[in-house]
Amino acid sequence: MMRGIRGATTVEENSREKIWRTARHLVTQILSQNELHAEDIGAIIFSTTEDITAAFPSSAIRQLPALKFIPLFDTTEPAVEGSLPLCIRVLVLADIDKKQTDVRHIYLGGAKNLRPDLIRS
Repeated sequence: MMRGIRGATTVEENSREKIWRTARHLVTQILSQNELHAEDIGAIIFSTTEDITAAFPSSAIRQLPALKFIPLFDTTEPAVEGSLPLCIRVLVLADIDKKQTDVRHIYLGGAKNLRPDLIRS
């Protein structure tokens, strides 16, 4: 069954190195925590806040050999007053044999408090 797996994190600064390292860490945590393999993934969609301009998060994922052929997409979030700055959000669409309630959504860095309702201990 196709499931959506959410995640978000923040970067320390708007630099390609930090964006790529942070995006790779977020995606690898989602894959690991949900026991996913490349063949399970239909697509990965990233969004960033408007203050992230130095790199596309998907470019970091494209460099991972196992995920080379996964469809990736980047977009910019609307500039909402008071929103979390320097934030990368991700939606992984994957075939996974888990109930939606058993999916592990991953929130790291400054994004840990965005969706406490989705985080399990």
